[in-house]
Amino acid sequence: MEHESARKLSLIQNAPLEGKVVLVRFDHNVVKNGEIRDPYRIDRSLGTLYNIVERGGRPILMTHIGRPRDKEGKITCREGESVRPVVEYLERKLHVKFLVPDFPAEPGQGIKNIDTSINHAIKALRERRIGGIYLPNTRWFSGEQGEGEARKRFALQLAGLADIYVNDAFGSWQPHVSTLDITEHLPSYAGYLMQVEIENLNYVLAPQRPFLAVVAGSKYDTKIGPLYEIYRKADQLILGGVIYNTFLAAKYGITVKGVTPEDMEAAKALVLEDASRGKIVELPFVIESDVPDSRIEARFRKVAVKDLKKGAAYNYFLDIAAESFSDPRVLESLLGAKTIFVNAVMGYTPHFVEGSRALDETIDRNAAAKKLYGGGDTLQEFKNLCPGLYLSVLDNARYYFFTGGGTVLTAIEKGSPYGLKPVAALLEKEKEAACARN
Repeated sequence: MEHESARKLSLIQNAPLEGKVVLVRFDHNVVKNGEIRDPYRIDRSLGTLYNIVERGGRPILMTHIGRPRDKEGKITCREGESVRPVVEYLERKLHVKFLVPDFPAEPGQGIKNIDTSINHAIKALRERRIGGIYLPNTRWFSGEQGEGEARKRFALQLAGLADIYVNDAFGSWQPHVSTLDITEHLPSYAGYLMQVEIENLNYVLAPQRPFLAVVAGSKYDTKIGPLYEIYRKADQLILGGVIYNTFLAAKYGITVKGVTPEDMEAAKALVLEDASRGKIVELPFVIESDVPDSRIEARFRKVAVKDLKKGAAYNYFLDIAAESFSDPRVLESLLGAKTIFVNAVMGYTPHFVEGSRALDETIDRNAAAKKLYGGGDTLQEFKNLCPGLYLSVLDNARYYFFTGGGTVLTAIEKGSPYGLKPVAALLEKEKEAACARN
């Protein structure tokens, strides 16, 4: 059953696909150095792709991979950020042939135009001589993240390829040409994965209570906005990673390597607010290490939070000790929650992982809660540390694994999935369609 919010969108279910070329944006950003790290995002998109083909549509696929554009705007088309590993995976999985057009790129400027040679490929697609076309990495195109004429030109060129546009890339929330501008030129619809992600996002935005959030991160400043919004929304909050280290430094007046004075100062507002509201459930034992990137015997140790001394200087806090999750208050919060949202890797991987493993295993003991995991590193760590548990709960209705953890945090910060411009654009398309029907 579709969630109420999903019905507001322009949905692929209502798209006339028979005989149409369908430009579909996926989030297949799973390639690093030319290899697929985890095909989960690809696999989750197959339902939309199958639906398009089954209903007579001919698909042109696209995704971004990595960050080919540097801070100065220079684009480097590296083979390690090519879509070809994704295409090879799809061909093995689906037993169909995909064509990847080869457009000329200029040094530092990427691909300026979609070459007219693609028309031959589209003809082959319509005639079913190939199963699909997969465009090069969208961020290789100068217009994708560009401005002005380059951006407008790329939007029009993309629109010229197809009859219909489908966005199934919930994890790609940035308002770029392939996720946003394209909707101005083609009838546009939300794919099935987009709909399911939004439906499950509503369990976080309007949770059954008690609502427990578990949030960690490698930087405090990048999580401030979502963190405060989650704090306001949650009944209880567990912190991990550098976010927890920063909180401890600010609360107990200590210094911890890896925590900047600026972040420590910024965290004082959270410490002050929690002094009166008491939502943060402190994990009582951390692992202190003398070195940041190795697990060297006799150079790391367990430290009790209750023993932290004001004014003292500590080395790197790189993990949460597993016994923290046996602490009565921590256990009560994890086992008593009705909704649990996890966007957290508790330790510094790959050397310090006991905190993340203990967290996931303890959460699984709460059979009644709706358990929602952010994508990216959170999901990858769950699969690596608890592979048996992951496989056993993959189709469990009490679990949901988002494909885009960053997108979830951004939506939480904005208070709605419609705060994301690509999603809002699909809402506008449904309004236009409703007006046309009336």
